[in-house]
Amino acid sequence: MKLLSTVAWGVLALAISSQVQAREAAPAAAPETAETQVDTIVVTGTRRVDRTAFESTAPVDVVSQEALKSIVSDEIMDKLAATTPSFNVQRLPAADGQAFVRPATLRGLSPDQTLVLVNGKRRHRSAVLGGRGQQGVDLAALGTSGIDRIEVLRDGASAQYGSDAIAGVINIILSDKTGFDGYAQTGRYYAGDGQKTEVGARYGVKLGDKGGVLVGAIDYTNADATSRTRQRPDAIAFQAANPGIKVPNPVQRWGQPDREVWRGSLNLTLPITDAVEAYGFATYSDLHGVTDFNWRNPSNDTSYKTSPVFPGWSLNQLYPAGFSPKFGQDETNASVNGGVRGDALGWAWDLSAGWGRDKVDYFLKNSINASFGPQSPTRFDDGSLIQQEETANFDVSRPLDLPTLAKPANLALGLEARKETYKIEAGDRYSWDVGPGAPAGLPSGSNGFPGYAPSQAGSWNQTSYAAYGDLDLPFSERFDVDLAVRHEHFSEFGDTTDGKVAARWEFAPGFAFRGAASTGFRAPTAGQINNTRTSQGLNTTTLLLFTSGRLSPVNPISVALGGKPLKPETSRNYSFGFVFRHEGVTGSIDYYHIDVDDRFAVSPNFPVSSDLRAQLVAAGIPGADSLTTVSYFTNSFDTTTQGVDAVVSWRGAFWGGHGGLTAAWNWNDTQVTRSKATEVSRLARINIQDGLPEHAANLSFDYARGPISGLVRVRWSGRWTDAQQNGAADLIQTFGAKTLVDLSVSAQLTSALKLTVGAENLFDTYPDEATFQASRGLIYSRNAPYDTDGGLWYARLSAKF
Repeated sequence: MKLLSTVAWGVLALAISSQVQAREAAPAAAPETAETQVDTIVVTGTRRVDRTAFESTAPVDVVSQEALKSIVSDEIMDKLAATTPSFNVQRLPAADGQAFVRPATLRGLSPDQTLVLVNGKRRHRSAVLGGRGQQGVDLAALGTSGIDRIEVLRDGASAQYGSDAIAGVINIILSDKTGFDGYAQTGRYYAGDGQKTEVGARYGVKLGDKGGVLVGAIDYTNADATSRTRQRPDAIAFQAANPGIKVPNPVQRWGQPDREVWRGSLNLTLPITDAVEAYGFATYSDLHGVTDFNWRNPSNDTSYKTSPVFPGWSLNQLYPAGFSPKFGQDETNASVNGGVRGDALGWAWDLSAGWGRDKVDYFLKNSINASFGPQSPTRFDDGSLIQQEETANFDVSRPLDLPTLAKPANLALGLEARKETYKIEAGDRYSWDVGPGAPAGLPSGSNGFPGYAPSQAGSWNQTSYAAYGDLDLPFSERFDVDLAVRHEHFSEFGDTTDGKVAARWEFAPGFAFRGAASTGFRAPTAGQINNTRTSQGLNTTTLLLFTSGRLSPVNPISVALGGKPLKPETSRNYSFGFVFRHEGVTGSIDYYHIDVDDRFAVSPNFPVSSDLRAQLVAAGIPGADSLTTVSYFTNSFDTTTQGVDAVVSWRGAFWGGHGGLTAAWNWNDTQVTRSKATEVSRLARINIQDGLPEHAANLSFDYARGPISGLVRVRWSGRWTDAQQNGAADLIQTFGAKTLVDLSVSAQLTSALKLTVGAENLFDTYPDEATFQASRGLIYSRNAPYDTDGGLWYARLSAKF
């Protein structure tokens, strides 16, 4: 695929060259003023068509395409984390599927407690379940070239949008602009690794003479792995005891995975008559990635045992220096949405349908199913996870002239039907089966990631039907009230009704108070109810591998251990704040309080006795012969989250050019108010309460004069704590606050061509070392809420015409 990258660069260069020859240089366009920014029309959190971000009854951040371009990462969640302090994303090396589908959180809540929309339509979830049970949307499957802006509603909105909108809503708006916009970018970490090539382009054309438009976009990324690793002490000891064997240094890699990703989107608007138009959009991504797992030490790994069943065979013949399995996934993520909308009899109406599917194929290389001895392959197909969703919506709205109101109210009504299906496809036989060497203690299943067995495979679905009403009441030119109610029925657990009331009072021109109260919910997914998983880890004290099983909560073995059917998570949200704009300065400060009941977590780990092991083997759980503990998902916690978001910005003319200054700060505190679990939940409690920084802030300054512009961004994260259960040991460490500085300088070479050079983490700042995991060769915590690979330089060439 390196050839494809070279070809893509060449195509973009030819396009740029043709435009440079055809155009003369022109001064750079002046940036938007503060007034035009706050007057941006928003479509998230409101059913009106004329509301601006400043007029919204709840805080809505608008992240523009230019802001997205200023972040070097190719993944949307990194861009949001750099611009929105209450948004966090973790980098999780050697964390199975989470190394590629990374969890992202808003206001410190679970990744699946934030609803994601594309063009206002619900986005399907990822097929990957996180270690704490979350099943959120894979934001990394969306490319940035086709995006016009991202609206982030920081307020509970289940009454408006349904399940998942406890923390807020992220609405990704695709571009409907005509013309060409493209870029080519390269970068590398200061340490000399992680070389990354990115190429992207968007092209929009008019259709007909009634305002139709078709916009296509594509992004390609090829990223090499990084390694921030020291040689493991036990590998050093093994090398000393076996000088005739060349042991790799390091024996395993901790860092970002190798990735190759294609992402694309189409966005269509096609008027049919003067009153009716058709629309549609589609997205697609294809990811191939590989990362490392823990090193298997020949001196103590049970796969190196010998058995009379395999005379003359030993794993030493194949992996004399031990082995680190290479875990990978091939993921295809696709969605198609379409509909018609128009006006009739005073009503605006919108009839639409959508389909989305995420398929993750797991594979493992450089491994073994030791129970099959010499018959075992070293590469395995470990099976597939599939999440598929179909949605149909019918929405109507109209203005209402009421005598007591200053201007017409807005009434919106709607219906929604949704079906989600979760599938598990079994891997190849050797990835999960038990071979003849098992009675001698040779472990079964592909070592590192036992594949999904036929007993785990299946297809499960859940349906829901909803009706909502939304009423906006402008009692005066300066006082507005929003009311919303939604009733929803789920096939798996029944009915729920949620409501919201929000108000805004502009007590003086440019100064307003706003507040909201709402209830919310997040329904358990078919995947959370039915997924069963086996995983392996390394005990940092004994340096021996352990194998853990996570069962479905409705599995008979889980029920016997105390498991119960999952219930919805429910919430109560309260917020109030102040927003202002005056002489080029805009700002807001908002307090929020969110109570969430019955939050999902993993149950305590139950030791596997001989009787329980026999039950697990009989149930066909892969690797059951070597399981040490089992657990299941459960409604385990109630929490209270409170915090403050504050943003102040200024934009205007100075020093003969134009510039802007933005400061944002978030304080977020979560406390567990009820827990029904015991020892393991102590670690879960620490992660929920202290696993993310309580304070985070960023400060950015941009300036442009003539063809030259620049950006300085300062990102600050407060202290946080990492807590992990690891075999018989609890690993807990608190990490200090860190400040990262980004810098970029751009030159507008021609009216079409722009060159940007810059660095993220300019001063090569690293977090505190993870001393509690030094025995694994890990230098920095894999749960850090920021990149732990040091400074990164990059150069970007972009064209627009």
